[in-house]
Amino acid sequence: MKLTDEETRFMEYWEQNRTRKRRTWQHMIWGLPLGIILVVATFANFLSGWYRRADMQFRADSSGFVVLLLAAIGIIVFIAVFSARHRWDQHEQRYRELQARKEKN
Repeated sequence: MKLTDEETRFMEYWEQNRTRKRRTWQHMIWGLPLGIILVVATFANFLSGWYRRADMQFRADSSGFVVLLLAAIGIIVFIAVFSARHRWDQHEQRYRELQARKEKN
C-alpha cells in the first residue's frame, strides 16, 4: 500500500524534527493547562470545606499549605512532562509504522 501525501509529509517533518522535539521544553507547555486544571479543581474541592475533618486538620497544621503547594507543583510538572513524552512516543510510533510500510513496498 502506497503512502498518502499526508503520511509522506509527516515522515519528512518527523525525520527533520524528531530529536529537537524530544529535547525542547516548549513542548511541555502543552501539558500545563491539563495539570493546572487538575490542581485548581483539587484546591477548589479542598478549600470548599465539604469534608470538615480534613478542613480542621488543615487549619491545625501550618505546614499543610506548603505541602499542598509542593504537591500541586509536582502534579503540574509530572503531567506536563508525561504528556510531552506521550505525544513524542505517539509520533515516533507512527513514524516507525510508516517507515516499515514504506520499506515493505
